[in-house]
Amino acid sequence: MLPSRSARALAVALLAVLLGAMLPAATAQAADRTVQGGRLDWGIKSSFQSYVTGPIAQGSWSLTGGAATVGGSQFRFHSANGSYDPATGAFSSGFSGGVHFTGHKKADGTNELDLVISRPTIRISGGSGTLFADMVSKERGTGKVSNRSQVPLATLGLGGINMKGGSTPIALTNVSTTLTAQGASAFAGYYTAGTPLDPISLSVDTKAPAEQPKPAPSEKKDEDAKKAEDEKEKDAEKAKAKEKAGRFEDAAVDWGVRRTFREYVTGSIGQGKWTLADGAQDGGALFRFPQGKGTYDAKKQALDADFGGSVHFTGAHDLDLKFAGVTVAVTKGEGTLSADVTSAGTTRKDVPLITFTAEDFAPKDGLAVLTEVPATLTEDGAKAFGSMYKAGTEMDPVSLAVAVDDKAQLPPLPDLGSEPTAAAEPSAKPSAEPSAAPAAAASDSGPGAGTYAAIGGGVLLLAAAGAFFALRRRKAGQAPGSDAPQTS
Repeated sequence: MLPSRSARALAVALLAVLLGAMLPAATAQAADRTVQGGRLDWGIKSSFQSYVTGPIAQGSWSLTGGAATVGGSQFRFHSANGSYDPATGAFSSGFSGGVHFTGHKKADGTNELDLVISRPTIRISGGSGTLFADMVSKERGTGKVSNRSQVPLATLGLGGINMKGGSTPIALTNVSTTLTAQGASAFAGYYTAGTPLDPISLSVDTKAPAEQPKPAPSEKKDEDAKKAEDEKEKDAEKAKAKEKAGRFEDAAVDWGVRRTFREYVTGSIGQGKWTLADGAQDGGALFRFPQGKGTYDAKKQALDADFGGSVHFTGAHDLDLKFAGVTVAVTKGEGTLSADVTSAGTTRKDVPLITFTAEDFAPKDGLAVLTEVPATLTEDGAKAFGSMYKAGTEMDPVSLAVAVDDKAQLPPLPDLGSEPTAAAEPSAKPSAEPSAAPAAAASDSGPGAGTYAAIGGGVLLLAAAGAFFALRRRKAGQAPGSDAPQTS
């Protein structure tokens, strides 16, 4: 028996309302997300590293653009930036930093082997992926230099990985890579297409699209404008007073100590680690000591500053070394970085560790900046390291930024993103549905929020269906024409 017209209309209305309520959640889950912050770990090809630094090439490699090392033979590229579509699994993210390989030095001082790989980018779509990179190389034999942007360097082995439905962080671990034909050409002919390269691992943070801000009420505009003007005048007065006094309250110094020392600490010999405290930050290839305060003379380009943060190295063989209370002094084109040094339970205050060049330290756009200037170890610094290094040893470069204007922003630290909580790894077993997927929440509102929304919608739909069929049963219990008076 068919339900009445009014019952059908009610059911259709209920279903329409409930489906409409569910659509915004589904749309939000499928919306493209912004990749902002994260790291890519890749050794390029470990055997190539060994070849470059070995007895044949007798060369070396150096890091550029804030790249770092991690583990035994991997390079870490930072500051992920791109997009991710959880509905399709499409992913695109570029990373900062590079590696410069040199070797086979010739009589004229140039290198026959000269290769730079930088700004790697990962693009995944439709189950396939490619690693792109900027490459500057000197062709083997001819010496011809080529400079290519975003070369499709390697294909990714994505078998068994389902990129759909992830949120943050998106993580991939030990994904295989294979050299492409274009990559082989850009690699200066050292390898042929199809050669396996080192696997990649990445972890990136993703953010949902920002909500559009609501326009302020028109009557509030005049009031806001007046407040902004008043604040502007106050800021100008403060800036004048501050400039006159030569005081500043926002600065940072970046220093990685020494790359090979970090590798020694975490390697098979040191078997140790470092711990940051008191506000110090890890930038991958460097440590940032923030909260700088002190005085700066723009005319003399002189600085006297104290910074927050500490780094503590510990490990085997009685390794126990801590730097805290960092200070920086700059005068007459030279800078000195000092720190309180604690070793074996004994602390020495204000030990001058390194000196560095400090030319052109005049403020520009509200900032006085030195970027990756060379630094050398002092006599006292050598003692701090237990004579592991001699005085005059080249240490990691120093970057320094002082905000002489309250509105100036310090240079950003390399963004390594949050620590990955789960990884999507290639599955060895073929299946109809990939068993591994980026394990993350469906939205920023919490783990599985999209799933919970679907379940809640399903319960509401079941409730609507129950109401519909209950109404139908009530109608079915009445005979046609039952509105008429009953007769005996």
